[in-house]
Amino acid sequence: MNEKLEPGLYIVATPIGNLSDLSPRAAAVLSGADLIAVEDSRVTAKLLGRLGVKRPMAPYHDHNAERVRPGLIARMAAEAVALVSDAGTPLISDPGYKLVRDARAAGIPVTTIPGPCAAVAALTLAGLPTDRFAFLGFLPSKSGARTAAIAEAAGFRGTLVFYESGPRLGAALAALAEGLGDRQAAVVREISKRFEETVAGPLSQLAGRFSEAPPKGEIVIVVGPPAEAPGATQADLDEALIEAMSRLSPSRAAAEVAERLGLKRRDAYERAQQLK
Repeated sequence: MNEKLEPGLYIVATPIGNLSDLSPRAAAVLSGADLIAVEDSRVTAKLLGRLGVKRPMAPYHDHNAERVRPGLIARMAAEAVALVSDAGTPLISDPGYKLVRDARAAGIPVTTIPGPCAAVAALTLAGLPTDRFAFLGFLPSKSGARTAAIAEAAGFRGTLVFYESGPRLGAALAALAEGLGDRQAAVVREISKRFEETVAGPLSQLAGRFSEAPPKGEIVIVVGPPAEAPGATQADLDEALIEAMSRLSPSRAAAEVAERLGLKRRDAYERAQQLK
């Protein structure tokens, strides 16, 4: 991409560790952008230095987003504006989605340049099911709010992904073990960096390991889905049918019990006839 960039918004994923992970397309967009909206100019300057280029930068983060967003939107009408975070894919656990929303509302083209994402990278390392997962960002720091967030997540029957910091890791793992049960999990840190590490095991074991020695670096917690509940036994079916038939007809009792135990209504009805 050596030609001049068309005006618009370019969402650029940047490395989460190894700078060699920056894609050629991302490098070309950053080198050719008229302006780069950054989380921290010091961090992005290092990346641009690796590319051997200097580009104008403008801070865009939680504390100034509402104030500076209109100006960025106005510039996109005539200039190529790139959006980056300090690491990984913008909009994942940051306020960038409002910039995309307002750009689209103004009729400005939006282009994404995909690349590294810590949540997805951690899923590939954890060895846990990936067919269905939910990214939940950082857990609340206060214990009451954290407990409520975990209780809400407990109903999701898939893998859960959280971001966390080293000092809070032990407490977060203990809270997850208490709220979700002792599920299989993995703590993944420093992805694509020199000291990359993945530690897998039950949540209680991980909580014990990291409670005394909080690790450094960027951390992702991946928690496996809940274990499948054991199916109803013949004794469970008979007991439920006998109780239900004491107050309902066999057909209605079979329908009620089949729904409650997750069984086929026909099978429950046939057993109800035998017990009658």
